Amino acid sequence: MTKTITVLSGLIRPLVENRLPDWVEPRFFQSKEEALELAPEAEIGWFDMYDKKDMVAAIGAATRLKWLNSIYAGVDGMPLDLLRERGTVVTNGAGINAITIAEYVVMGMLTVAKGYRDVVRAQERREWLIDSPGKVELFGSKALLLGYGAIGKLIEERLQAFAVEVTVVRRSPGENTLGPDQWRARLGDFDWVILAVPATPETDGMIGAAELTAMKPSATLINIARGSVVDQQALVAALDARQIASAFLDVTTPEPLPADDPLWSLDNAHITMHLSGRAQDKMFIRAAQRFHENLTRWEKGEPLEPRVDLTLGY
Repeated sequence: MTKTITVLSGLIRPLVENRLPDWVEPRFFQSKEEALELAPEAEIGWFDMYDKKDMVAAIGAATRLKWLNSIYAGVDGMPLDLLRERGTVVTNGAGINAITIAEYVVMGMLTVAKGYRDVVRAQERREWLIDSPGKVELFGSKALLLGYGAIGKLIEERLQAFAVEVTVVRRSPGENTLGPDQWRARLGDFDWVILAVPATPETDGMIGAAELTAMKPSATLINIARGSVVDQQALVAALDARQIASAFLDVTTPEPLPADDPLWSLDNAHITMHLSGRAQDKMFIRAAQRFHENLTRWEKGEPLEPRVDLTLGY
């Protein structure tokens, strides 16, 4: 039997090795150097590394690669043009972390609404508060949701349980839906503006000074997408001037955020250091299960899921 050379990160080895089919010849790497050494023989590759530049180098060296898998939902930073030219199928981690990220959005909204950061600070001071620092109820508030993939759908589902009126931005018309050319004119209607879009040239800087000016002074911006989606300099200015009430930012530009960045010092900026997807212990288990399911599809010649559109970038 001709075997398919499959190069995988050693991090996933305990979850996949004993379940690989006979036609797979696995080769595991522990470092960038090992990945680069193994890459040229790979027909199937899982080259996830913390440094995206190392991933790009390994992918570039994998000239025989037919299928690239990744645990990352966002494929920004990957050599999509090269992969498209080579005809490589790419599957990503879309949806793997959707549950915990959606929960993080709810946590962020409640943290802001109830002034919970001030409650924690009072506890650290051993001060017994006699009134709540936050008096906002989610009930009856209005949220604009930009991005309606796996994460966006779960955010909507959870917010509906809190009786939040959710309006979704999408190309397909429907109830409580705004089109891509309509939402900016309606920004002033919403208490929460939630960003869950993929990082693409189309979404780069989609929230800038004009959009922040159009928001309610009492509104909160929530970004669990990518830092590049927001003009961060304009956001700092808007927060500093109390043009909007607050921002809950799981993502920033750059990451890590430098210690001297003004965002750190703004009391109405909540920075959660891109931890939303890591706030769970099932990521690798779900990724391994999906990989095994796709191996079965690959052997049968069936479409892999979820497949990245290399032209759209998600």
